[in-house]
Amino acid sequence: MACEKMSHNKLFAGVLFKRGAIPLALSLLMIVLPGAAHSATARINYLLHCSGCHLPGGQGNPPNVPTLHQELGRMMGVAAMRTYLVRVPGSAYSSLSDEELAAVANWILEEFNAETLPADFVPLSTTEVTRARQESLSDPLRYRIEHWQDYEP
Repeated sequence: MACEKMSHNKLFAGVLFKRGAIPLALSLLMIVLPGAAHSATARINYLLHCSGCHLPGGQGNPPNVPTLHQELGRMMGVAAMRTYLVRVPGSAYSSLSDEELAAVANWILEEFNAETLPADFVPLSTTEVTRARQESLSDPLRYRIEHWQDYEP
């Protein structure tokens, strides 16, 4: 019975896919919920490219790997720190495109720092990220101390 049921399920899924029902449903979801798809992609890219060090929940492993919670939001109110997140070596030299990196950085800011973002916060643009990556930080801690404050775990 289980084999029979499984083959019917496979057959049903195959018919739906061949007739375009599944791709159509996914396309409709992308139209109806474009932010959801974009957010999911940014989260997946975070998990693939950042969570190895910063951990899936963004808590990091202080003092060697800083947390991504709260303080980054406050940094967004300081002009010199606006692109800090995309200029640190792990971001600047990642294999993500500029558009993907902007999406990940904005996801981090909105997911882990929503309470501390300035009221007038404007998400990082792809253009900002493109420019910022050309000026990556060889010593992020020194830059942080000079323009913000020393890291406090």
